[in-house]
Amino acid sequence: MKRNHNILLASLLSLLLPFAASAAEEEGATDLGSAITSGKATISGRYRYEFVDQDNALKNANASTLRLRLNYRTGQWKGWSGFAEFDYVFHLLLDDFNSGAGTSPNRDEYSVVADPKGSDLNQLYLDLDPNDDWKYRFGRQRILLDNQRFVGGVGWRQNEQTFDALTLNTKAISKTTLSYSYVGYVRRIFGETVPAGSERLDGQLFNAKISINDALSVTPYLYYLDYDTSVANSTATVGARLAGNYGFGSGKLTWLAEFALQSDAGDNPTNYDAGYAHLNGAYTAGNGMSIGLGYEVLGADSGAGTAFRTPLATLHKFNGWADQFLATPAEGLEDAYVNFKMKAGKWNLTFVYHDFSSDTGSFDYGDEFDVSGALKLTDRYGLLLKGAFFSADSSSPLINVDTNKFWLQLTASY
Repeated sequence: MKRNHNILLASLLSLLLPFAASAAEEEGATDLGSAITSGKATISGRYRYEFVDQDNALKNANASTLRLRLNYRTGQWKGWSGFAEFDYVFHLLLDDFNSGAGTSPNRDEYSVVADPKGSDLNQLYLDLDPNDDWKYRFGRQRILLDNQRFVGGVGWRQNEQTFDALTLNTKAISKTTLSYSYVGYVRRIFGETVPAGSERLDGQLFNAKISINDALSVTPYLYYLDYDTSVANSTATVGARLAGNYGFGSGKLTWLAEFALQSDAGDNPTNYDAGYAHLNGAYTAGNGMSIGLGYEVLGADSGAGTAFRTPLATLHKFNGWADQFLATPAEGLEDAYVNFKMKAGKWNLTFVYHDFSSDTGSFDYGDEFDVSGALKLTDRYGLLLKGAFFSADSSSPLINVDTNKFWLQLTASY
């Protein structure tokens, strides 16, 4: 099956690239040397202090980390351009934390803050832009699909998730943005020094956003993941999301309805089927204040003892910032939530409440309250204060550890 996928991919490229290359030749461009030297470099830094307090035998975590990032994008030559992104994560003064996946073997007695130190070639790719309707990307890259619920960059962590992939984006079909990626490796947040930092797979990611009109879109998708090692994550997911908005008084109402089905794929030893659903709506007033309600279900196949999986997702963005559900419990997950956003002076404030329960078995996992305040100090500097407070239900045999987290973050870009 994997060999057939690779043959199909090579055949597709052999058909498309000659047309892309000839179209790029027609554009005309500067010489290769000037394209490389006329590029733009940027540098950024992100300092973060993270505190974790869990009601278990682990010691509290105190993590002081700094990420320095250097980017360089070349100019364009005959439709081609290049991009490189290099990161280095430092542990500063306070390193009483477990950075996860075996990256800090002498600190297993602490709670996890998944920010291992070290260097990472985060991105390195070539772009081919033959015209306004077609774009090809080859190499290590960030892939962010829709709201990152299924495929994302895990941008909250200091070392992001990227992919060794080939990506095609096209707008050649009217009112449609079509994306296809073939993924060979997932470069996870734990870096290259541990096995968990790099995973080999044959991944096929199809996503098509179709604009029905200015206020309504539908996005069907198919994600086929066939892992070489993490075979429990070998899955086939097919679904669609319907998103809309319309004016309501002086503000705007936005809504989302998304449904998906997932089954085992490749060498996954478990034969299962599970469903996914997400409904939410939010009203934003003219002054920027908003309130939203949502309900998300990651279903379980009780007969197989497993549940809907999202191994490539930006997980911190969903199901509470305390990160208690990075892996879906075997009994599944139901998350009913409400969020409220407002401005207070120059601060952007966010409040979120979650109520968690199982999809099967009638378990109450607990609830969580999240709060954040973001302040843009200048065009180059920003400040973020953030907290997450998860209270486990005392009757739950599955998720039973109270967890509190606090963050202070400073960003700078040049």
